Amino acid sequence: MVTRKNRTGKELLRLYTYGLFVVLLGFAVTYQFIEPAPPSELIIAAGSKGGAYLKYAHEYQKLLAQDRISLKILETAGSLENLALLAAGKADIALLQSGVAEAADYPEMLGIGSLYYEPLWVFTRPGFTLTELSQLSNHKVILGSEGSGTRQVAMQLLRDNRVDLDALHKVKLTGKDAVAALLQGQVDVLFMITATSSITVNTLLRSKSISLVNFARADAYTRRHNFLSKIILSQGIISLAKNIPAQDVTLVAPTATLVTTENLHPALTGILTQVISKVHKRGSLLNLKRHQFPSGEYLDFPLSGDAKRFYRRGVPLLQRYLPFWAAIQLDRLKLMLLPLLALLLPLFKILPLTYRWRMRARIYRWYDTLQTLDFEVRQSLSQEAVADFLKRLDHIENDVRQISVPLAYASELYSLRLHIDLLRRQIKEIKGTLK
Repeated sequence: MVTRKNRTGKELLRLYTYGLFVVLLGFAVTYQFIEPAPPSELIIAAGSKGGAYLKYAHEYQKLLAQDRISLKILETAGSLENLALLAAGKADIALLQSGVAEAADYPEMLGIGSLYYEPLWVFTRPGFTLTELSQLSNHKVILGSEGSGTRQVAMQLLRDNRVDLDALHKVKLTGKDAVAALLQGQVDVLFMITATSSITVNTLLRSKSISLVNFARADAYTRRHNFLSKIILSQGIISLAKNIPAQDVTLVAPTATLVTTENLHPALTGILTQVISKVHKRGSLLNLKRHQFPSGEYLDFPLSGDAKRFYRRGVPLLQRYLPFWAAIQLDRLKLMLLPLLALLLPLFKILPLTYRWRMRARIYRWYDTLQTLDFEVRQSLSQEAVADFLKRLDHIENDVRQISVPLAYASELYSLRLHIDLLRRQIKEIKGTLK
C-alpha cells in the first residue's frame, strides 16, 4: 500500500523560517545603527564643601537614584577645575559659572542649561568706601581661590578698570577665614560669586559694619561681557523686617550652568534636564520672572539638541507615564520596529506568492517531461519503443500520485493526471496502428 507523503506543512514551515531569518537579519543590521543603552553611572565635577554647587550636586544625586542612575560627585576648587576635568574626560557633566571659557576653545562641549543667577558680591571692610573698581590699586583684596570662577571674573573686571594686578595685595583666604579677615579689617575688599541663599552672603549682608558695593555702571559691564546680567537686589528683599538691604543695589551676575560633552548619551541629557528642572524651577529672589530657570539661555556653549527639545516640548511622552529605564527601552524597541515593518510588509506579499509558486512548481514541472515524451514517441514508431514509453508513463503517473499539495491546488494535480491518461491513450492508439 502506497502512503501519501504530507510535505506541505514542512514546506510552509521552511518557507516562513526563511522569512523569519530575513527579519532577524534585518534586526541585526539595524541594531548596529541604534544608540546603545545609556550607562547607569555618571560623574559630576561639582565644587568645594559649603558651596552651592556641591549642595545642588547632592540633590541631583538623590533624584537620579530614583531612576537607577548613580551619580558620583567630585569635590573641586571651582569652575576652572571643573572645566579641566570635563575637558580631560574625567567627568561626564560639570557645574560651571558662565564666563570661564570660550566655546571656540572647547568645540566638544555642550550646554544642558543655565540654573540660576550667581551675583558677583563685592563687600568692603568697615570704614572703606568703594564706588568704582578702579580705586583698588595697592589694596588688600580676596579674589577667590585659584581655579574658581570668582577669581577669573574678578580679574577680568579689574583689568577692564586698568587696575595693576601685580600691585594688588591678593590675600589667599576662603570661606569663614575670608569673612573673618574682612570683619576684622585685615583686608579691604572681598569678592565672591555665589547664590543669594549662601550663608556667607546672608551673614555679610546682615552685618552693619560691612558694605555691599553698588555696580552703578552695570550696563557697561553687561554690554562688554555677554555672560553677565544686570540684576537688582531690591530694598528689603533679604529681610523685610530689618529692611536688608536698606536701598536697591545693582549687581552684575554670571549664571551657574550645567555643561557636558557631545559624548554624553542623549537619553542622559534628557533625564538631566528633567532633574535640573525639578531642583531649580523654584527659582530665587533674583529671578526676573517666574520659571526663568532652568533655561537654554545665558550659556557659554551651544545648547544640546536633546536639552533644546526638552525646553520646547517638555518631558517626552513615554517618560511621563513610565520609569526612565522602561521608557528608554521602549524607545529603543520603537526604532527596531521600523525596519521590522519595512521587512514584514513586502514579506507578507512575497511569501504567499512564493508558496503558491512552490506548490504549482511540483505539478507543472511534470508537463515538461510529458511534452518530451510526447515528442519522442512520435519519432520512434516501433512496438519496443512504444512499450518502453508506456512504462515510463506509468512511472511518471506513480510519481505524480506521491505529490502532496493543499486542497486549493488539488484541481491542478488532477488535471495533470488527466493529461497523463490522455497521453497514454494516444500512445496506445499509436501502438495499435503498428505491425
